[in-house]
Amino acid sequence: MFIFAQTKIKMARKNNQVRLKDKEANKLGIEINSSKKYRLSDEHKVKLNDLRGVQEIEETTTTKPNDYKEKPLILSAWGSDGQMMDIDSYCDAYGLPRADISSYKLVSHTGTPFYNIVFKEQFNVESVDFESILDKYKNFEIREYVPAPIIEISNFDTLTYTDVHIGMETNADNNSMYADEWNEEEVIKSLGIMTDQVIRKQSSRTLVIDELGDFLDGLNGYTTRGGHKLPQNMTDEECFDLALSFKVRVINDLHLRYSNIIVNNICNDNHAGSFGYFVNSAAKRIIENLYDNVTVNNYRQFINHYYVGDICFLITHGKDDKTLKFGFKPQLDSKGLEKIDQYCKQNDIYKNAKKIVFKKGDSHQALFDMCTSDDFYYFNYPALSPSSQWVQNNFKKGRRGFVLETWRDLDVTIKPIFL
Repeated sequence: MFIFAQTKIKMARKNNQVRLKDKEANKLGIEINSSKKYRLSDEHKVKLNDLRGVQEIEETTTTKPNDYKEKPLILSAWGSDGQMMDIDSYCDAYGLPRADISSYKLVSHTGTPFYNIVFKEQFNVESVDFESILDKYKNFEIREYVPAPIIEISNFDTLTYTDVHIGMETNADNNSMYADEWNEEEVIKSLGIMTDQVIRKQSSRTLVIDELGDFLDGLNGYTTRGGHKLPQNMTDEECFDLALSFKVRVINDLHLRYSNIIVNNICNDNHAGSFGYFVNSAAKRIIENLYDNVTVNNYRQFINHYYVGDICFLITHGKDDKTLKFGFKPQLDSKGLEKIDQYCKQNDIYKNAKKIVFKKGDSHQALFDMCTSDDFYYFNYPALSPSSQWVQNNFKKGRRGFVLETWRDLDVTIKPIFL
């Protein structure tokens, strides 16, 4: 988790509205709405204070300009002796858990010096109601795991989707440039369009599905890589439940259409990280016990590869969950070329494959480069989700969607589907 070393008291939102989690709304006896924003009575505010352990929810009738932002109270790094505190003294002074800090930086140019602190990633098991989720699947028998066979075929279809970002709020401050909705209804709607297009454009009896990471937007409201705060519209429990349902529904829609389905999930990325692995691990158990013609592979390495016939596919999200300083760019550069070349040599891919395809997400762009490298194709895939508010404000609005491919021997027909 990433925090400024500062404290905030929860204030009433504009128009005296407060954003509530669904669990909080239920406990207050309030009917849940899609915006997650509610006007609270005085009685509700008292109850919410008790639920959250907050001293007071401030009520104000003062008119504020539209660009007004509450200023946080900064925890000063000046000690009582007039000297700058080191990090240990700082933590002692303000009751911060020193053992949980992974890195910190003294900020001294803002007038009042304070420490920017990055805490070690922690998964709050208590925040996920596993019992209610797993109750849906508890009657499924677990079959013995059998490694996926090598696929000896030359004609097959592929579905590639990435960056679903389940739980992302695209318009948290009502100040988004495009105000796209990305809630449970929109996620399921996009899923239905995706599987419908696969069926409409089916051209073989084998389907390979590649999901290239950032399937969930984050954990506890933060990215799992850098601990950046994220605006989200679902709790962890709601994200887990929807994500697991998404994975199962994709296969349920398609399993009768194909004799053989192979699913490859990237579980090493900069947003979902281990949370994505939890979902995909549960989905693998459920799917492989429900559908005999489906194999699920969950990959935890940064770059992974698999073969279909004589074609080798290298798959990655593009950024990892911990260590990589710079990810793969939308356009293949010298660093990316060198890294892919080293991976191919290390794994004897040049010797064993007649065609090599490198596939990545992360950039939220559809770019298919067959020319820069003489040795492999370099494919970028669009995000299934709309642009976040941060992306809208800092980059151009990308087209969201997914990509279908038809492979015949070593030739491919690419069919991007934009939503």
